[in-house]
Parts: sequence; structure tokens; C-alpha cells
Amino acid sequence: MYHLGLNRSFSARHYLIGGDWGAENHEHAHQYRLECILKSNILDQHGYLIDIVELNRALDQILLDYADKTLNSCSAFKDLNPSLENFARILNHALRGQLCTDSLTSIEIILWEDEEAWASYTHLVQ
Repeated sequence: MYHLGLNRSFSARHYLIGGDWGAENHEHAHQYRLECILKSNILDQHGYLIDIVELNRALDQILLDYADKTLNSCSAFKDLNPSLENFARILNHALRGQLCTDSLTSIEIILWEDEEAWASYTHLVQ
């Protein structure tokens, strides 16, 4: 099994909804670190799991919707708490829409909120 990963750092703001979480209920910023891990059993004719330029371009495009924004105002979070878990799933789904996934077996997003907490979401490609 081959693995390919890329990291991105970006900042965004949010506030949690639906519960009493003290300061987390008030708008605040986080420095996020996104780790993207793709897996496949095969490589293409160039010896790539996927072209890293294509993956960089896809991540850059996706993060335009979230970097330096308030997540609660983003359409992906309509009626949804902007938790780490939800954000990791949303980013994973967006990446799947940007990539040709024919040869991939899984796409994993690990999303760090500052240096203390992380959540991940893995999509197994059928």
C-alpha cells in the first residue's frame, strides 16, 4: 500500500453552537493544520500515487473557502456545528470532489486545531 501526504496551515474563526461550552461559544480564531493522506495499491505510469501538483492545487482551491473566514458563515456549515469532526469530514468531501479517485483506496483528513486537539475523517473509496 502506498501513502502520499501533504500538510497545510491556515487560520479561521468559529464559535460553537448547540451547547454551553463557555468561551468556545464566542467567536475566536484557531490556527489549523490540515494533514491529507491518500492511499493506493497502485502507482500511475509516472510512478505517482497522484500528481502532487494536482493535490496541491486541489487543497489550495478548497482552503480558499475557509482560510481567514468565520466557519459559521460558510455554506458548508449551514445548520451545522463547526466542530473539528464536522470540519474534517467537510474537507474530505471537498477533496474527493476535486480529485480523480479511480486508483485511490482511501482519503484521510487529519485536522489539528492549534497544537492541542485533532480529529480525522477517512473515506474508503469503493
